[in-house]
Amino acid sequence: MLRISKLTDYAIVLMTLFANSPAQGTRTARDLASASRLPLPTVSKILKSLCRAGLLASQRGASGGYGLARPASGISLAHVVEAIEGPLALTECCAVNLKACDVEEGCPMRSQWQVINRAVYKALDELTLDQLTRPLESAVPLGRALSLVRSPA
Repeated sequence: MLRISKLTDYAIVLMTLFANSPAQGTRTARDLASASRLPLPTVSKILKSLCRAGLLASQRGASGGYGLARPASGISLAHVVEAIEGPLALTECCAVNLKACDVEEGCPMRSQWQVINRAVYKALDELTLDQLTRPLESAVPLGRALSLVRSPA
């Protein structure tokens, strides 16, 4: 089963908290842990990864905290997933740092998996934080998301 990790799921939750309250400015890890009901150490770990990826900016000091490094409309779901998981690769043959697969030489599926991997990435990349925070009826229509998967590369 294809599934994102809990950390990635939590990172998306935290990023939508930022996107939902842009006027709030910076938010502390403690505030985010309370708002999301996630453990503070987990929130801190995720915030560091999101900062390293350039999705969040941190500010030190008494009025410090974290905030979006760019507008929510410029941050895709793919950016958040990659910040936590690394480059999207559904199989070994889709990985950026390609490792030799034991059956690669005679495998008829390599190019097919790469098409599927690109479709999944495209679907994630076309959804922005801004879209995720809108009511469901104004988000990307389900049919459009499914057409991304069905359309040939």
